[in-house]
Amino acid sequence: MASKVMIEGAITAMVTPFTESGELDVEGLKRNVRFQIDGGISGLVPLGTTGESPTVSDDERETVIKTVVAAAAGRVPVIVGTGTNSTEHSIELSKQAEELGADAVLVVSPYYNKPTQEGLYRHFKAIAESISIPVVVYNIQGRTGVNIETATLQRMAQVSNIIAVKEASGNIAQMMDVLEQLPKTFSVVSGDDNMTLALMALGGRGVISVVSNLIPGKVSSMCAAAAKGDFAAARKLHFEMLPLFKAAFIETNPIPIKTAMNLAGLPAGPVRMPLCEMQPANVDKLKAALQKMGILKAAMATV
Repeated sequence: MASKVMIEGAITAMVTPFTESGELDVEGLKRNVRFQIDGGISGLVPLGTTGESPTVSDDERETVIKTVVAAAAGRVPVIVGTGTNSTEHSIELSKQAEELGADAVLVVSPYYNKPTQEGLYRHFKAIAESISIPVVVYNIQGRTGVNIETATLQRMAQVSNIIAVKEASGNIAQMMDVLEQLPKTFSVVSGDDNMTLALMALGGRGVISVVSNLIPGKVSSMCAAAAKGDFAAARKLHFEMLPLFKAAFIETNPIPIKTAMNLAGLPAGPVRMPLCEMQPANVDKLKAALQKMGILKAAMATV
């Protein structure tokens, strides 16, 4: 079962849409799933960092997973974010995701408690062995305070259902080591939109993307072009999207992407505290990037 899920192409790290009063926007979530699939996206990741998982309640988690799985209807894999800094809790969330129909789970390395490399290996191994669906490892030292070293990832890859890594270390040298030293059956995807093309040129399989919440078609097209070796087309798309790649991270994700989606008429709503609304000066920068790309009109026209 694990081997049938392909972690490749453009996969969207979905926002969790809320109403203006702060409640979960279930209809908006369904609409976003349709928008993503219609845009040609290769997979969906609810309840990751972009989905504000730390501030989504347990009851809401269940609703989000059920909603995305039902709306996707088997057309693309649903890879649910289940990582926490407690191994036991991560196992519980991963089992829940499997029971509710997830095709795979995305597990971020434990944050704040800073485990050793041996601790990281044991954490991911315990989660993987508790479920039968695949595990995607998420390496993002900037948010967790710990880097998953290549040698540790090699050990993880020996666990049968640990099949991929979302690489967001920001270290291209490490990414090259991972691509060179890990089995070719192990999928390496970018966790940074602006690094996707570079990683795919080196042998990466795609991206778990933030900006594809807004422009799934362009991100999908760039990944498809790179996958078939048409780097001229991929570069053209990369530079067309570059203003948004930059603007989407001028404040903490997902503040800018939710702001952009709201401006474009897509379901997003507010972020939950401790995140807060975007600063006015940065909203102006974001609007300028959206206007330059023609996104404000384009997104509205496709929904």
